[in-house]
Amino acid sequence: MSKTVDPRELARHGLSEGESAAVAGRVDAIIGTHDSASAWRAISKTVLTPAMPFAVHRCIYDRVFEQWDPSNGPVPAWTPDDSERSRTNLATMMADLGIDSYAQLHRWSVEHRAEFWDWIIRRLGIDMASPPLEILDDADGPASARWLVGARYNIFDSCFAADGDAPAIIHQSEGGTSSTWSCADLERATRRVARGLTDLGFGAGDAIAVCLPMTAESVAIYLGVIRSGGSVVSIADSFAPPEIARRVEIAGARAIFTQNHMIRAGRRLDLYPRIVEAGAPPAIVLPGDAGPVTGLRDGDRDWDAFLAEDGPFETVVRSPDDATNVLFSSGTTGDPKAIPWTQLTPIRSAADAWLHHDVRPGDVLAWPTNLGWMMGPWLIYASLVNRATMALFDGAPTGTPFGQFVQDAKVTMLGVVPSLVRAWRATGCLDGLDWSAIKAFSSTGECSDPDDMLYLMSRAGYKPIIEYCGGTEIGGGYITGTVVQPASPSTFSTPALGLDVVVLDEQGAPAAEGEAFLVGPSIGLSATLLNRDHDEVYCRDTPTGPGGETLRRHGDRMERLGGGFYRAHGRTDDTMNLGGIKVSSAEIERVVATCDGVSESAAIAVTPPGGGPDRLVLYVVPRGDVDAEALKAAAQAAMRNELNPLFKVDDVVLADALPRTASNKVMRRALRAGYVP
Repeated sequence: MSKTVDPRELARHGLSEGESAAVAGRVDAIIGTHDSASAWRAISKTVLTPAMPFAVHRCIYDRVFEQWDPSNGPVPAWTPDDSERSRTNLATMMADLGIDSYAQLHRWSVEHRAEFWDWIIRRLGIDMASPPLEILDDADGPASARWLVGARYNIFDSCFAADGDAPAIIHQSEGGTSSTWSCADLERATRRVARGLTDLGFGAGDAIAVCLPMTAESVAIYLGVIRSGGSVVSIADSFAPPEIARRVEIAGARAIFTQNHMIRAGRRLDLYPRIVEAGAPPAIVLPGDAGPVTGLRDGDRDWDAFLAEDGPFETVVRSPDDATNVLFSSGTTGDPKAIPWTQLTPIRSAADAWLHHDVRPGDVLAWPTNLGWMMGPWLIYASLVNRATMALFDGAPTGTPFGQFVQDAKVTMLGVVPSLVRAWRATGCLDGLDWSAIKAFSSTGECSDPDDMLYLMSRAGYKPIIEYCGGTEIGGGYITGTVVQPASPSTFSTPALGLDVVVLDEQGAPAAEGEAFLVGPSIGLSATLLNRDHDEVYCRDTPTGPGGETLRRHGDRMERLGGGFYRAHGRTDDTMNLGGIKVSSAEIERVVATCDGVSESAAIAVTPPGGGPDRLVLYVVPRGDVDAEALKAAAQAAMRNELNPLFKVDDVVLADALPRTASNKVMRRALRAGYVP
């Protein structure tokens, strides 16, 4: 490289004159004797520190890679060396199988699916009362595949392979102090929950709702329901009463666990009153931090009265296809899809953590989420099946207290939603924290911004970000990264092991950019929906793959990049990810229709020009004289009360009419294409 780093530019970004000269000199010495990727690796490890302004990091990063050839793939921000690769779970797997490269491993995993999953199940130590007669029966085609035929087990038993005194959960409430539950503590709590449910007459196959923040108690409740043979109905604690009521009704929940209130950013948010307003079934109510629960409905009971005395409890053994959890994910209609997770689905979650996130015994995993979204259950299995520890912070993750918790808990794998990273970067709330224990990040839920992701990597001395895209109906990811491949901000390096992906244009031909379709079968892929025709949603009228493969629809738009990488470009249908929460246009439009002055509306998600999380824009055909800003405030209030307060309206555009097809469908794609901020 012929150019040098200009110390004056570094000084303009916040370094002192002397420090700028020293940094520039060290950087020039490295880039003069290394190729770009090796130079950046050395600079990020030995020159840059989290204490330096991020603008300095960005300036040097751009300088190092100014001559990068994009045909080699996107610009890397982390590249593993041979020593790091050799210590990974994937290296262990490849050595055991006699496979030399990751590309060969992925190909083997999709060409020998039964053997792949048999190896994974044995490696994870999935505990079975009766082993399967057959790993995979796909004689009737991928869409009708049956896994672990004849097996009997309860996935609960596979969550407690670690020693009893090993830490299972590190937890802290906002404004409180940290404490730890051992595996023995958690197992004992699940036993008391399971006995309590049995005492109330609940048993195998009963649906029990959970509307709680992510706490140690909620994990015990989740696992206790499954241990008793029941199925958890997951309801996010942010939902308004009408949405809680819809989910309870769809899943047929017979009881619900909840809490009297939560504390978020110092504010008290009532939760139990929302359950009452929703007309939910009999509730077991946890106290939060305000002492005993009072004023309960007839038939409801407080947590202490519910918990059974400790004693023996025999885990209820079930079949692989029996439901353990009902989660909800929006489609393109007003009702959310009710997706059952079976005894099989957690195997996918734990496998993705072991394979793609390199989770090992003794690791500490944190992911701000709750049981209402798939990453809550994912975190439970990713941690416990792999003999790792969950780090749970009951509070707002947007400020310094959460960052301090990550530091003090010595989190080794931190999961994020991109909009959360944007908030951290904007406020500087992570400045001064030591995140050096982190070995990897993961990002999911929405498209990420490369600059924000580079910032996140800089907070931990440049550790890889595993971009991870999947869905509730997968139990994990279908496209992801690994710790044996370079990590480039906001890109994916591989389809998930055990799955394959094809990208097709609107004519069904392979394309550099288009809709991503999955090539199954795989453990984790859903087979039924409670309230929709599963075949119609995922399989009917899909094109055939370039090799004659049967394809499964997913709805993401993907771009193939050089070097085998991919970049996500949001959804191809009328769903969107807002703050990591999947919601349909129809759900938002239903709520906006209740606002005065709205004749009709169309909700779209718009990706900012530089990339990053989707922003919600409403096109509204007004009734009478309507002010756009007033309507924006009204729509925001309606969503807060009727849908979810986490959804933020970015813009309202008044229109004379909405564009429609010949069959009278609103052309939201045309609105997205024509939107000007």
